[in-house]
Amino acid sequence: MRLLIDSNRYRDLCAGAPEVLRLIQRAQEIRLPVVVLGELRAGFACGTRGRENERVLLRFLNSPRVQVLYADDTTTQHYANLLRQLRTQGTPIPSNDLWVAALAVQHGLTLLSRDEHFAHLPQLQIV
Repeated sequence: MRLLIDSNRYRDLCAGAPEVLRLIQRAQEIRLPVVVLGELRAGFACGTRGRENERVLLRFLNSPRVQVLYADDTTTQHYANLLRQLRTQGTPIPSNDLWVAALAVQHGLTLLSRDEHFAHLPQLQIV
């Protein structure tokens, strides 16, 4: 399985959620969208355990199976198409999550998230 991990599931992983641990252990590849990396670091900056959280994040990022995934021109095309689809359906989602969805679609990755609004995009594989 090739996973794209959302911020809420990264937090679940850090909390030791068994279902997330199992999925992460089975994954051949784990991708962390740059926008999720930004969300996590913003949370660290606003919290009281920033240094500790950053150390844990760096250990995660240093795993050979983990890679930060960046948006490119093709991603912007997926973003635009997904935005149009969601507007037509009347089911908008937050902008950062739209970037996450665009990256998942572009790279054919299974999205690991608890956000229910991703279900409005049937082309996403979600666990």
